[in-house]
Amino acid sequence: MASEKKVALITGANKGLGFEMSRQLAQKGVTVVMGARNAELGGAAAKKLQGEGLDVEFLKLDVVNQADHAAAAKFLDEKFSRLDILINNAGISSGTLGGEKASTTPDDVVHKVFETNFFAPVALTLALLPLIEKSPAGRIVNMSSILGSQALHADPNSPIYNFKSFSYDASKTAINSFTIHLAYDLKDTKIKVNSAHPGWVKTDMGTDAAPMEIPEGAITGVELALLGEDGPTGGYFHMGKPLPW
Repeated sequence: MASEKKVALITGANKGLGFEMSRQLAQKGVTVVMGARNAELGGAAAKKLQGEGLDVEFLKLDVVNQADHAAAAKFLDEKFSRLDILINNAGISSGTLGGEKASTTPDDVVHKVFETNFFAPVALTLALLPLIEKSPAGRIVNMSSILGSQALHADPNSPIYNFKSFSYDASKTAINSFTIHLAYDLKDTKIKVNSAHPGWVKTDMGTDAAPMEIPEGAITGVELALLGEDGPTGGYFHMGKPLPW
């Protein structure tokens, strides 16, 4: 059955930024489908937000499993007939964020990180694009990182110049490229595609050393998911401000 409310799918939604973006979007009246690969953890996360009176539900979705992509498309089509918002949030690091050299990173590490952070969101987005095209105002948000900025990594005076982790950084640069190219492909439609840098946030990946709390880190992704008709597309943002590619 089609819904008059906006419908969002968020990957990696059982914890951290994905969980908080689910909460904030649902608080703004969006029906949120919370994707996660672990059914027990994902179901528990959805129940927690349902307990807050929010319109959310869990969908088993392992982003590296293309059978799950097809199942997600079928579920969304049958239940909502469209998808208004896709937030590609699920991501991993190599486990050595901030200390991984390009000259010594093993091939299997690069492949593993790219599989989750780049190839999976590209494939999922393309699988769901026919449903997003049915939305009157489709929004695709790729959760990136300032560490994907080539310009800042190349600048000795930038704040990230000495903070390099090859596989993770390169995967975020790649997803930024997907943002640019997909936004160009869709420039004559009502769909907007943008990359979001949430900030350095106290998540499992960001660690407790991060200066930002999770609710603050969710703001950029939520704002890009709810952009109005006059909002940007093909951009790279943090807290409403553009970042250099």
